[in-house]
Amino acid sequence: MLDRLQSLQDRYHKLNELLSDPEVISDTTKLREYSKEQSDLEDVVQAYSEYKDVTSELKDAKVMLEDTLDDDMVDMVKEEISELSKRQVELEEQMKLLLLPKDPNDDKNVIMEIRGAAGGDEAALFAGDLYRMYSRYAENRRWKIDVLETHSTGVGGYKEIIFMINGKGAYSQLKYENGAHRVQRVPETESGGRIHTSTATVAVLPETEDVEVDIHEKDIRVDTFASSGPGGQSVNTTMSAVRLTHEPTGVVVSIQDEKSQIKNKEKAMKVLRARIYDMYQREAQAEYDETRKSAVGTGDRSERIRTYNFPQNRVTDHRIGLTIQKLDQILEGKLDDVIDALLLEEQTKKLEQIGE
Repeated sequence: MLDRLQSLQDRYHKLNELLSDPEVISDTTKLREYSKEQSDLEDVVQAYSEYKDVTSELKDAKVMLEDTLDDDMVDMVKEEISELSKRQVELEEQMKLLLLPKDPNDDKNVIMEIRGAAGGDEAALFAGDLYRMYSRYAENRRWKIDVLETHSTGVGGYKEIIFMINGKGAYSQLKYENGAHRVQRVPETESGGRIHTSTATVAVLPETEDVEVDIHEKDIRVDTFASSGPGGQSVNTTMSAVRLTHEPTGVVVSIQDEKSQIKNKEKAMKVLRARIYDMYQREAQAEYDETRKSAVGTGDRSERIRTYNFPQNRVTDHRIGLTIQKLDQILEGKLDDVIDALLLEEQTKKLEQIGE
């Protein structure tokens, strides 16, 4: 591990030199590539630098202990050795985690798609609850939210809502939300007080750049139509709504939230690229599904990942057997306990695989 860390530190210093090279500075592609690589290495290099300093100080302290010292000095050196040894172990564990294979999408913005599934109006209301939960989570982290498309219902929920969350590391935190979410509660319209079960599905897609997905203009069919509101009635007489169909894959995206056709097309292209990238990525990584499933699930939309039980104020994540009795707080966007537990489980599985 130490040999690998040293080579990463050498590479980090080399990148510092490259980023000062006039040829690199004038080449925007190389500049972006090297800057990202350096940024990705920064945490592990800092930890390794501190580890080397602590190791050196620990060695010096142990040598000092061999000298003739008075009792007070011996106690001070022993205390210093104890603290340095503890810090050395902490840094070793930290570096192990930093060296784990990293998802290349972790630093990206995300496009989230929430759809009401089984349960009719109650499922649509639950989809609205999930949207508000993720919105508050994003706001707490000072991430920006941009709604791309909504299909609302007359009762205040969403048949579908698509939105983007812009923030460094958004995908690393929200990728675990992929799947079917189940709610158990008594609907407001239920006079008998019976608990109903409904579901909504969540898709979390990393935002992609043009260079990551090879999409040709000739492969996209563009259709325009008038925007419509709940029930299908036209709310805009101009042909501002846009439907993009990527004919090689059959992926279809419709966006109508903006009054401008150009803006709707720009938003639709973002979603189209993300969906196609997601599809290609899933196909390419199919052979790893069993490994991923053993950690926190495959992320398949049909996989039931979590239950929100209102009568008991309980949230249960079925992938890791986690139950938390504070549903009210989680719906306010306080998702850290759940996400941190999922992240820890995935890290633990990866460490076990490395040790095998």
